[in-house]
Amino acid sequence: MNPTRTIEVVVIGGGQAGLAMSQRLTSRSIDHVVLERGDTANSWRKERWDSLRLLTPNWLARLPGWSYQGDDPDGYMSASQVADYLDAYRNSIGAPIQTGVEVTRITSSDGRHVVETNDGPWSARAVVMATGACSNPHVPAIADDMPDHIEHITPIRYRNPEQLNEGGVLVVGASASGLQLADELGRTGRDVTLAVGDHVRLPRTYRGMDIHWWMDAIGQLDERYDEVEDLERARRLPSLQLVGSPERRDLDLSTVAAHGVSLAGRLAGRSGHRAQFSGSFANMCTSADLKERRLLDRLDEYATSHGLDAELSEATRPLPTVTGPPLLEVDLRSIDTIVWATGFRPSYPWLDPQLLDRKGRLVHDGGVLPVPGLYVLGLPFMRRRKSSFLDGVGPDATELTEHLAGHLARDVAHSHARS
Repeated sequence: MNPTRTIEVVVIGGGQAGLAMSQRLTSRSIDHVVLERGDTANSWRKERWDSLRLLTPNWLARLPGWSYQGDDPDGYMSASQVADYLDAYRNSIGAPIQTGVEVTRITSSDGRHVVETNDGPWSARAVVMATGACSNPHVPAIADDMPDHIEHITPIRYRNPEQLNEGGVLVVGASASGLQLADELGRTGRDVTLAVGDHVRLPRTYRGMDIHWWMDAIGQLDERYDEVEDLERARRLPSLQLVGSPERRDLDLSTVAAHGVSLAGRLAGRSGHRAQFSGSFANMCTSADLKERRLLDRLDEYATSHGLDAELSEATRPLPTVTGPPLLEVDLRSIDTIVWATGFRPSYPWLDPQLLDRKGRLVHDGGVLPVPGLYVLGLPFMRRRKSSFLDGVGPDATELTEHLAGHLARDVAHSHARS
């Protein structure tokens, strides 16, 4: 049994959030260690499908003290390129990372936190949980009611179409992951059905500029968690219907339908050998089209008010969603595989359950937990709309480091007072 090691801060997770936090702590000369269960950028190497690329352009892959220096700033890095990018970042900042270390439990007492691992315990005055938002795929309970012959798979286990059985595929969820996988599978000629719920539709480019350039320019990506009316809803918003591709192509329901993917409403249940879908499909599409038009109106207003109209392309709007009547039922005997692209739920099995709400979500205020010295980083809209992006973890890490440094200073002051 290894003896307990003492340090100021333990950071859990060696992805972009953990590395950004490490750089910020180093800039403040705060002694820390980064514990990673696999290797740097483990999820980018082992939990992404082969064709995946970032949804954000490469120039937006900004981290504290680090930015994209390649020859394709307007392109979109593949998963392996992101992993290499983070490896280079780790080496540049000299992150004190220990790989192959699995955290098993965190206990807090008398102003210190003991982080138990498979490599022995650490005692720290602060702990930052930076394990990301995509560690645990959410599979709804209805999956247990599907016929036994159907294979179930989530996006972190999917690699390519050849991996799946030859029969029909039902993809549940039409945000970025579900739409991309349905598109990829449909282009191989497979019989694919996509179950569609609430979604956010946007063009890849507008007036010649990437949609993320626009959202960065108007300040939407920097919108703060204390500035929105319904934060919980903002944190639950589905990811944008986008794909990163060399040709910067659009990807929406009309696109996949044109390539042979059958569309249905939200998966509602099963009756015998038939999967049943809700009749809300048309309303979902109308709502997504309306929200898209409102955002594009805002972009046009920004361009005019900033004198950019002459420099940009004409304002050509995407056509409304056109797909034909949606399916209301599917014969499950024709389905060999269900891809559950139904989002993720961060998992903290080593944390006191009292720190989670009734839905198992971590209770925090912009990354600050109720227990002094405990923090979380990298969750959707944690402090900004871009909090879970490569470009978002840096500003969040800077603010959490400021709060953490204040906590450490107060802790020292209290200790001196007691002595």
